Amino acid sequence: AGFISVPDTLLALQRLAACHRRSFTGQVLAITGSNGKTVVKEWLAQLLSKVFSVAKNPKSYNSQSGVPISILQMNTGPQYHILEAGISLPGEMLRLAYIIQADEGILTNLGDAHQENFTDYKTKLQEKLLLFRDAAILFYCKDKAVISEGVDQLYGKSGKKLVSWSFVTNAELKVDLEEGMEGTTILSGLFNKREHKLIIPFSDPASIENIIHIWLFWLYHNLPLDLLQEKIMDLEPVAMRLEQKEGLRGCTLINDFYNADLHSLSIALDLLMNQLPQQKKTLILSDLLQTGLGDKELIERINHLLANKKLHRFIGIGPMFKANQSSFNIPVDSYPDTESFLADFHLSQLNDEAILMKGARKFTFEKISKRLENRIHNTVVEVRMNNLLENLNHFRSKINATCRIMAMVKAFSYGSGTHEIAKFLAHHRVDYLGVAFADEGINLRRAGIDIPIMVMNPDLSTLDILIEYHLEPEIYSINVSRAFQEEVQKAGLNNYPIHIKIDTGMHRLGLQADEINQLIGILKNQSSIQIRSVFSHLTSADLPNEDEYTHKQAKVFQSVVNKIKTEIHTPFLSHLVNTAGIQRFPEYHFDMVRLGIGLYGIDPTGTDTLHPVISLKSRITQIHHLKKGEDVGYANSGIIPSDGRIAVIPVGYADGLDRRLGNGVGRVQINNQMAPFIGRICMDMCMVDISGIDAAEGDVVTLIGEKISLSEMADKLETIPYEILTRIPQRVKRIYLFE
Repeated sequence: AGFISVPDTLLALQRLAACHRRSFTGQVLAITGSNGKTVVKEWLAQLLSKVFSVAKNPKSYNSQSGVPISILQMNTGPQYHILEAGISLPGEMLRLAYIIQADEGILTNLGDAHQENFTDYKTKLQEKLLLFRDAAILFYCKDKAVISEGVDQLYGKSGKKLVSWSFVTNAELKVDLEEGMEGTTILSGLFNKREHKLIIPFSDPASIENIIHIWLFWLYHNLPLDLLQEKIMDLEPVAMRLEQKEGLRGCTLINDFYNADLHSLSIALDLLMNQLPQQKKTLILSDLLQTGLGDKELIERINHLLANKKLHRFIGIGPMFKANQSSFNIPVDSYPDTESFLADFHLSQLNDEAILMKGARKFTFEKISKRLENRIHNTVVEVRMNNLLENLNHFRSKINATCRIMAMVKAFSYGSGTHEIAKFLAHHRVDYLGVAFADEGINLRRAGIDIPIMVMNPDLSTLDILIEYHLEPEIYSINVSRAFQEEVQKAGLNNYPIHIKIDTGMHRLGLQADEINQLIGILKNQSSIQIRSVFSHLTSADLPNEDEYTHKQAKVFQSVVNKIKTEIHTPFLSHLVNTAGIQRFPEYHFDMVRLGIGLYGIDPTGTDTLHPVISLKSRITQIHHLKKGEDVGYANSGIIPSDGRIAVIPVGYADGLDRRLGNGVGRVQINNQMAPFIGRICMDMCMVDISGIDAAEGDVVTLIGEKISLSEMADKLETIPYEILTRIPQRVKRIYLFE
């Protein structure tokens, strides 16, 4: 391979992209905002592609690295290049503006995202507006005073064409709404003294606002309005993430609905083939609409993507698949529509398979998913895999290039899943996995995970099973070392890897310093077992007032390691630090670090900004209207303070929701508002006071999420996030989200 050495890799990437951008011959449209930018970009690209050749950055590739990567993949010829840009810190937008060099711009909504990094909304707005410094035209909504004033202050005298829309005040496009039939909305607008109407297939405020940005752009450029009306009814909702769920009969489902294009198919196939444990891989694919390709070329592209994928089963749904079944290079079982598939295909045939379902909106693949899901339970744990990867890479940046990472996946991966998490981490090149017991390691091996796995609490009765599944035991006593050596000798093996645990002050498991000579005597002059690593565990790495004790532990550990090295000449790894130790004690990183709770977005030191990985969500089952003073729950412990409403949610202490959160101690989030628990938490249900909150049965309830963090809940319960995570049982369905 060829390498280019630069002082700053990110800056070099951005400069290369800026150079490539200068060769573009068409217009560059830049989009930013706190909410809606990806949807506006995707929808506008779908619609503009009916008039122009269009290029865009994929999904939400809008960051300091995502934008230049997107630009470097673009050809110079398209008439429109549509690029979204996102920031999380001050100073970032100028770098993106330098790369993008926008000709036109759209500013979407301004919300709370990353607000913690800016002093106020005005400061964040000013930063975002820097994206449009080179643009001749800016499209925006005038209804928020902070936006209207900010745009006018920065660009009012710049010579830019400022084109606005509004529901309430004078603007280039003044909009009124009217409820349409079957979930549609009728937009009426006055633009250039002419009345215009647009019927859209959405009724939620966010989608309406996103569409109006596009409508304003369309009207300003005098593009064909009849074409907009025709194509807007076929808009694909923008799926921002893949959903991975547990299916019936040992299957794993990947739901990738409403994002049916060749690029996203390639991404989803990578997940299907490389990160799921089942040997049998199945693809259920609908006709890909709005690709601009004829059937022959589209089939060639699909054949190319599926080459060498070794699919167990390929199911095509739609007229194109039905008419061209024989044109595919691998056998395809085709059906004209989803209803025919559900009627004619026996779903019981799907056993122990990883199933990717990818379909355009009109094919309603959610019907298939609903039939294949293992548990129908309104309460789910959402696991954001991209955030898990961000956290992994964050900690990677803190260690040197030769230092290895052991990822701790014990206790059901801290409540987030078993093989799903481990497979993902193995795919992203962690060096070791750590589990507590042999059965956890066996499950990972059965799921096809073949990287080294250390068992930290091996039982003497399972030593033969460790060998059978090639799991590497922690040796924490002289008895265990002898017993395991005998077991390996019985198996006729040599140099079986073991991990020596030293007790440096935790006084849990581990060999004492005065036992090391005896251990060395057992290990010398034999070839059945071989030290793979020597390690210990810090008791208080997250507590600055205990740093003296931490240094004392490290000193004992280094002394023991040096002693073993003088007697055992085979190289081995040494490791001491956990998540907090990685953060606070770089001098003790040694050869490997053990990364645990930090992977899952919990910072034990309070010094880093990590990404939350786990959310716990449910839905409102029922709403009751109560009079002031009425009792709620067991023992009449909850009393509603005034006339109001309560919501019943199907999650209780059997789902890991602590009973101590009842009676107003804890709260949930419903439609962006906080609702306190009322009455006691029940085994399978709880009640919350939703008086004054606009909520309906079926609405989503967030029990753990960005606005109700694990740390906040742990503080209320006077416990630690670990306990909350690991208490969520497996009856609660895990959904794995891939941005």
